[in-house]
Amino acid sequence: MTQHRQRIVTLDLEGVLVPEIWVAIAERTGIDELRRTTRDEPDYDVLMQERLSILKDHGLTMSMIQDVISTLSPLDGAKEFLDELRSEVQVLILSDTFEQFAQPLMKQLGWPTIWCHQLITNADKITNYRLRIDDQKRRAVEALRSLEFTVVAAGDSYNDTTMLGAAHAGFLFRAPQRVQDEFDFLALEEYPALLRSIRSAFTELNS
Repeated sequence: MTQHRQRIVTLDLEGVLVPEIWVAIAERTGIDELRRTTRDEPDYDVLMQERLSILKDHGLTMSMIQDVISTLSPLDGAKEFLDELRSEVQVLILSDTFEQFAQPLMKQLGWPTIWCHQLITNADKITNYRLRIDDQKRRAVEALRSLEFTVVAAGDSYNDTTMLGAAHAGFLFRAPQRVQDEFDFLALEEYPALLRSIRSAFTELNS
């Protein structure tokens, strides 16, 4: 009798299921420097220190940022993709966003499970951030594998590539060309193609 491991899909959030939050903040405030994301900067700490400095310099508050987030909706087709995927397999969102940012978007997506980080605040000011753990996406996938899960992953940015590499199979989704050029993962652009590829990967892995 063949025994199959439990299956789980790990997904990035921003750029895969919802818009880039910091880009939306840049558009609202007119601060172009906030357009830089993990699609541009491989070092997450460098990126976040830049963002914190910009927030301080411009007096941007947590409530102002949460107001921007409240106007965002999942990307077209994302909710339907996620619903269909969750009907077939467990899904875990691994994101380098923050709990304070993610909640309204998780509500719109039907409350999937998300593991992310925390912002440190003083009154309404964002003063710092706390990583749950370093390189949390890769380490989460490695932990899931150690628990005998078969893991398929998808993401779009530099900070997703270690997760994709740690999974049994990994896909880039709507990744910028420079990330596609640097990493040898199948690159996909549409949700139906991603869903088919995830299904095919599990079929091959369980055969």
